[in-house]
Amino acid sequence: MTPQPALYLGLISGTSADGIDVALTSFAPQPRLHSALTHPYPESLRQRILALAQGNGHIALDELGALDVEIAQNFAAAANTLLARTGVAPAAVSALGSHGQTVRHRPYGAVPYTLQLGDANVIAELTGIVTVADFRRRDMAAGGQGAPLAPAFHAAMLARANATRVVLNLGGIANITIIPADAATPLRGFDTGPASCLLDAWAQAQLGSPFDADGTFAASGTIDQALLSRLLADPYFSAAPPKSTGREVFHPAWLHEHLRGLTIAPADVQATLVALSARSIADAVRAHARGANEVLVCGGGVHNPVLMQAIASALAPATVASVATLGVDPDFVEAMTFAWLARERIAGHAPENVCTVTGARGSRVLGGIYFGG
Repeated sequence: MTPQPALYLGLISGTSADGIDVALTSFAPQPRLHSALTHPYPESLRQRILALAQGNGHIALDELGALDVEIAQNFAAAANTLLARTGVAPAAVSALGSHGQTVRHRPYGAVPYTLQLGDANVIAELTGIVTVADFRRRDMAAGGQGAPLAPAFHAAMLARANATRVVLNLGGIANITIIPADAATPLRGFDTGPASCLLDAWAQAQLGSPFDADGTFAASGTIDQALLSRLLADPYFSAAPPKSTGREVFHPAWLHEHLRGLTIAPADVQATLVALSARSIADAVRAHARGANEVLVCGGGVHNPVLMQAIASALAPATVASVATLGVDPDFVEAMTFAWLARERIAGHAPENVCTVTGARGSRVLGGIYFGG
């Protein structure tokens, strides 16, 4: 009888905090997604997360502690829901990798730090599964950005011999992985800037919807070149990698500051935000991935046809396509990443950071281990 591959769970909630992605995955001989779901936060909890993640103002210590536990409870509920649906016992899962919920990411300044909430003790207790968490802070302690962490998994899953590939993740923030044609060439990757976070925030403000379904709001507008020029002048876009960013920088107040003095129809703002995402991504690919003629896209933004078309136009003649064309579910690549990171940590395959991506002083073992209840 052929032995069954070991199973791992990966969990993450991104900068939009629209839900917890859970992926039940195995990795022998190749990464395989067995089952997945997105577990929504209660709306009241989501709003508390977003209020904290904006980076404006202060929060009571009691609220921070409560959020840490409540987020963990929701992560555990997401994992348990998926296992119940698939009929997999917790004891059959070798480990669970939890990214947690990023509420602040400050890689620059006198005291760099990053903070992901979702107490791994609670997750381990409520699932009974060995939990690996807190993946980012050790890299940052070693002088790195703590992000992005997906490039190593992207390379393990999507490298192609003799071809330079770019993997583009369209979450709230966009990040790219540059997988070189020559395995001896260092892997690179970084956050390029906003993907969907500003689009979602503007759609919420103008339409009362959590996102611009099918990009129809943006499609009804026209790009405002004056606004686009203002937005692209932000120093982040021209900064050299390694670099990473988040909602602390690219949030509604940032947009409103650039709108000051301009009179622009709401749909035109949305169209311009699409152009901002596409242009900043294309500029990053052209500057740092010369020779790449294939861009593989994952993340929620892959479902926005207007954004995808804008990126494809900006990167022409390179091919831009969803990872679905390779049989990979674009919605759960990030969750699979943290299942893989947990597997690497438990199996002793660490270190797991990539210094050429994060800028850390050296290789480090990532993630703390919390034993199941």
